[in-house]
Amino acid sequence: MPNNNFLPLSYEALLPSLKSLQNYAKLTGKVRRALTPRQKHWSHISLRAAATGLTTGPIPAGPVTFELLLDLTGHQLVITTSRGEHISRPLRGQSAATFCEETLAALAGLGLTPDIDRTLFADITPGAYDVAQVENYWQALSQIDAVLKQFKGELRQETGDVQLWPHHFDLAVLWFSGRLVPDVDPADEENADEQMNFGFAPGDAALPQPYFYITAYPTPAGLTDTILPPEATWHTEAFTGALLLYETLVDADDPAEKLLTFLRSVQQTGARLMSS
Repeated sequence: MPNNNFLPLSYEALLPSLKSLQNYAKLTGKVRRALTPRQKHWSHISLRAAATGLTTGPIPAGPVTFELLLDLTGHQLVITTSRGEHISRPLRGQSAATFCEETLAALAGLGLTPDIDRTLFADITPGAYDVAQVENYWQALSQIDAVLKQFKGELRQETGDVQLWPHHFDLAVLWFSGRLVPDVDPADEENADEQMNFGFAPGDAALPQPYFYITAYPTPAGLTDTILPPEATWHTEAFTGALLLYETLVDADDPAEKLLTFLRSVQQTGARLMSS
């Protein structure tokens, strides 16, 4: 078998830990949202991939900036400030409520008090945290992040950051054609821009296995009639878009190139149909 860093992922095995990770990501995203100046297309509420996990990046808080890092190799929440302070708390599958209280207490000890609606994190049900599953997921995500960033760098038009959205726990990047959608208020930030979304999801109830997706807004006529690269399919049930299962990369001779081919092909087709 060729050298392949895209290791097998099992949604079923990952799911218990995935629920905990998503709770952690939702809270760290809320902290970022509470203090970060608003950015286009809601990118002030998302997380970014770092070397060892998922980070908020620097968050401004008056005379100090701070960062929350979900370290998925050391399995801890790490809080770092521009004053040189460094606090860590273990990730152990604690409930949403416990993680919220632990995190906000640690921040308060540093004089940081983001306004968070704690009722969103009231669930006291203990979660799971399988170290091996989390590390496997993180190794896959870090590889995918690198490919998405390479793809983003190839696009001439405006793009968003490669970012992880806590609400669906997908890693994605937006591409904008530069055109406005007809008959939509130009001030409507969410719906006015013609765009495509390229992402990876570890699985969900509708599609319980890891997958890559590409959607277009608005969906141009004829898009789902076009030919896709090998092993990719058009999906029209829960959403309309192109689909490539993660498992197809595991045995590929060049998984990064296979993924890039999928991304490039659909982007070029979508851009052509959008402009016609």
